[in-house]
Amino acid sequence: MSYPYQLKSIEAYRAAYKKSVEDPESFWTGIAENFTWRKKWDKVLNWNFKDPKIEWFAGGKLNITENCLDRHLETLGDKPAIIWESNDPEERTRVVTYERLHKRVCQFAQVLKNNGIKKGDRVCIYMGMIPELAYAVLACARIGAIHSVIFGGFSARSIADRLEDTRSECIVTCDGAYRGGKDIPLKSVIDDALVGNNLVKKVIVYTRTRIPVSMIKGRDVWWEDEMLKVTDTLPVESFGDAEVMDAEDPLFILYTSGSTGKPKGVVHTTAGYMVWTNYTFVNTFQYQPGQVHFCTADIGWITGHSYILYGPLSAGATSLMFEGIPTWPDAGRFWDIVDKYKVDILYTAPTAIRSLMGFGLDPLKDKDLSSLKVLGSVGEPINEEAWNWYNEHVGKKRCPIVDTWWQTENGGILISNLAGVTPARPSWATLPLPGVQPVLVDENGKEVTQKDEEGFYKGNLCMKAPWPGMLRTTYGDHERCRTTYFAAYPNLYFTGDGALKDEEGNYRITGRVDDVLNVSGHRIGTAEVENAINMHASVVESAVVGYPHPIKGLGIYAYVIVTGFHGDEERTRQDIIQTVSRLIGPIAKPDKIQFVTGLPKTRSGKIMRRILRKIAEGELDKVGDTSTLLDPAVVDGIKAGKL
Repeated sequence: MSYPYQLKSIEAYRAAYKKSVEDPESFWTGIAENFTWRKKWDKVLNWNFKDPKIEWFAGGKLNITENCLDRHLETLGDKPAIIWESNDPEERTRVVTYERLHKRVCQFAQVLKNNGIKKGDRVCIYMGMIPELAYAVLACARIGAIHSVIFGGFSARSIADRLEDTRSECIVTCDGAYRGGKDIPLKSVIDDALVGNNLVKKVIVYTRTRIPVSMIKGRDVWWEDEMLKVTDTLPVESFGDAEVMDAEDPLFILYTSGSTGKPKGVVHTTAGYMVWTNYTFVNTFQYQPGQVHFCTADIGWITGHSYILYGPLSAGATSLMFEGIPTWPDAGRFWDIVDKYKVDILYTAPTAIRSLMGFGLDPLKDKDLSSLKVLGSVGEPINEEAWNWYNEHVGKKRCPIVDTWWQTENGGILISNLAGVTPARPSWATLPLPGVQPVLVDENGKEVTQKDEEGFYKGNLCMKAPWPGMLRTTYGDHERCRTTYFAAYPNLYFTGDGALKDEEGNYRITGRVDDVLNVSGHRIGTAEVENAINMHASVVESAVVGYPHPIKGLGIYAYVIVTGFHGDEERTRQDIIQTVSRLIGPIAKPDKIQFVTGLPKTRSGKIMRRILRKIAEGELDKVGDTSTLLDPAVVDGIKAGKL
């Protein structure tokens, strides 16, 4: 494949950026022409941020899997689309060529149809990181079913909430999954989630770990049996063509935490998302045909959707998919994989980098990392120390590092340097990609035009105009989409993040400005964690804030009022942690729980989290004015008991 829209110089970037802002319709027409369409669009862009209503390539007809698979078959059919590395380093590698991937996706698409799934139905996918997960995702897209992938770390309660919200009638799962030294019983978690659910008609179960599972007659079927029915009775040529989708038909729903207790289902549509993930993949990483791209995320987070599957596959790339974790069976696992497959691009999270830094340089010894050409960082702002370690010890000071900033709602990378094309700067995301129009505003929504004492513009990060990959709505609740992203500042999309901008237009993300924590690159709403803590029988009230954590970036600090201790303080603490794990998942467990007798509240009853945040951060002398509190003495008690 060739990429005529790949930007090769800073001059090309500047010209593309200028055109994308001044004439977005002509700019994106030029990009979209490079894809396979059943029918070209009537209009490139319709939008307003008031309703909000955003449409890209309206009237266009296509199927995203024809762009990820079919169009590559003639020239790339025998080339690896996915290289799969097992959790167990001794298990054989699976190399899935484009031809094989196409065949498996068509077969599983037929399995879904055989089980009553049709265009517009929602399919929930809860699987480990195995090639069958990719087959399931792409098979949904092929028949026009809307996939909703749920990360394997979520609890039965969290899954039940998502099933109810999407009104899914089908689940695709595995008996279990391997993750480091653990076996995760996926099917039994699904069984727990389905207690009381009358909507789900089919559960398709792939055999991975061979742990015993309950299979309910009429509802549960084995993946392998269903695939045999298809392959035994139908030649691959007879499988139905890919469903013709409208450009704005929903492709998938992905849940993300917000500042209220209930996660929201972000909806991405077909054409704009496809164009955006491809364009950002090819340009940010400067991908060249034949290179091996290793994104270490899970397909269950947006990074996996966009940069393991849709971005790379639509570009005819080779995407490496890893089942395990970076520290198992030892802390050299990533470097073994890079060495083994001669990885060209490594895209991982600052949390993983900081964790691996803690093991020193021994795990890197005797590992050949000379194939690496580009390093990437995603999920949270990367601190300078981690950036320098990554640059020196992994990239050997010869690989550009792309520090990518984006979110679930954005579909793909919004602000980042382009590898080797635009300048990198430690801990700065740097410049927006073509089509992205950031603006910093103050609390009143006015554009920040004055620099602070350090010479930076500082404010809340918003976007002035749409880009093709942005969310269209929150599933089943468009008003929530409007109030969350478009109501804070008129005619702007609000990201929820704060940022600095320098004189040259480079951006540095400073973190969330709402009640959402970025823990290990995953967003967790404080309200969601508080709701779970408050479900514990002994808890009267709680307040949750973030605090600096050496590995995760942010840790979760909970201040909790209880009626009494069951056993002792530590036992109660563990009981509360268990409650959060059961209700949300281990990912949301508080790192610290401080028992308090009261919380700092205003006279109107609002908890002053600003004060709690300062105490959690150890800045006890910077809590500010407490005279407006209902009971200022509460603060002294909390300070005295700080963990």
